[in-house]
Amino acid sequence: MDGESGTQHSGGMDSLSLSLTDVADAEFAPGRTYLNTASCGLLPRRTAAAVRVFADEAVAGGAAALGSFDSVTAARAAFGRLMGVPAERVSTGSAVATHVGLVAASLPEGAEVLAAEGDFSSVINPFVVRRDLKVRLVPLEALAESVRPGTALIAVSAVQSADGRIADLPAIRAAATAHGARTLVDASQAAGWLPLNAGDYDYTVTGGYKWLLAVRGASYLTVTEEAQESLVPIHAGWVSGEDPWGSTYGPVEELARSARRFDEGPAFVAYHAAEQSFALIEGIGVERIHGHNTTLAARYRAGLAELGLAPVPGESPIVSVPGLAHRQEDVARAGILTSARAGNLRAAFHFYNSAADVDRLLDVLSG
Repeated sequence: MDGESGTQHSGGMDSLSLSLTDVADAEFAPGRTYLNTASCGLLPRRTAAAVRVFADEAVAGGAAALGSFDSVTAARAAFGRLMGVPAERVSTGSAVATHVGLVAASLPEGAEVLAAEGDFSSVINPFVVRRDLKVRLVPLEALAESVRPGTALIAVSAVQSADGRIADLPAIRAAATAHGARTLVDASQAAGWLPLNAGDYDYTVTGGYKWLLAVRGASYLTVTEEAQESLVPIHAGWVSGEDPWGSTYGPVEELARSARRFDEGPAFVAYHAAEQSFALIEGIGVERIHGHNTTLAARYRAGLAELGLAPVPGESPIVSVPGLAHRQEDVARAGILTSARAGNLRAAFHFYNSAADVDRLLDVLSG
């Protein structure tokens, strides 16, 4: 791994004064070569410790078992910093499909939704199940040119789950602006390694258990101030009130003026975890993570080419080899965890991975 250093970022350990090898050794303890972050990220030790404290308190009936909204607030603010938007533009929830479902439920009858063929189902299906919407699927590369008058929304993953392709978000945003369409970007396979500004899109949705290294149950919706009134807060409960503790009984008199009006009741253990993982990521810095991850991916793509294999081209740390899904079990027997998706053998490289991990996988594939 690299040994670069720099100015300390906010959050926890002075990670920028350490090599990424030191950070990985301090925070992670994988029992095998783990190249499967695109499915689920490893838990840092500090994050696992926070989960254990929560669980122990729940067993003992401690006050901390009730959960802390301070952790939700901290995670909300950290996600906002990561995505370049104020905390007031971030709503917290439990799953990407729930956030997308909120957007889908808010569209008028007959609205056209443009999406990419083969995108992750949570980005597409909430619109499909509304039979009164017009869902049009086109190849990812044709998404921007397929926007037309009458397109109400473009929904796309920033990075494709199956093969790691990165969407041309600037072109999509420009086409949306030209035709008066709104944009929804799923950053689940991007946030944590790819620098993004959520304020460039009407809505973003992000699961917190992949590149953000938390656990299932924490997810994030960002809504621009201009787009906020386009959404109906269909699952608004007391936590969505401007004064939550004054909104616990009867109708909520005033919804939060910020994106918090779209909050779900939090799965506290997930946010206790997320608070710690965000501190680690911020301590390293997304730009540094991006450089490390993409360098490893480039090494892997070059090695695959030497073996006569043709991975999906690009610069994403998600690298998929079409037609090689059948090798996933062979790779697993060698102690390397990857995944098989849509006929591809998919490997994903995060900051806890090293060049040795890349070479180990290439050695197995060469055999």
